Amino acid sequence: MFSITVRDHIMVAHSFRGEVFGPAQRLHGATFLVDATFRREELDDDNIVVDIGLATKELGAVVGELNYRNLDDEPDFAGINTSTEFLAKVIADRLAERIHKGALGEGAKGIATLAVTLHESHVAWAGYERAL
Repeated sequence: MFSITVRDHIMVAHSFRGEVFGPAQRLHGATFLVDATFRREELDDDNIVVDIGLATKELGAVVGELNYRNLDDEPDFAGINTSTEFLAKVIADRLAERIHKGALGEGAKGIATLAVTLHESHVAWAGYERAL
């Protein structure tokens, strides 16, 4: 399987419900490095996985919708614990929508899977991988 990964970052505010979250139940900020990895079995006609410039641009657009937001105030997330794992899925699903709409070009139709990883720190991260 071939792959490329592009990176961006987001800064959000949010809070959690549930004792398991301890002090994170209070409103707090979080900064994440966001990696999006695109995988396919065969390279496209240009011998690439996907146009890295378009992949970077679209990841930036997706995370831009979340950046500098209090996720507790976002209607899409009402009543939801916006955990790192959950946010990885949100970003992956939004990127997948853009791929299906052609935003990453014709060559992107051969992408088999998309994985999104959110790095909370240098020692902790979470991710979500989905088929396309």
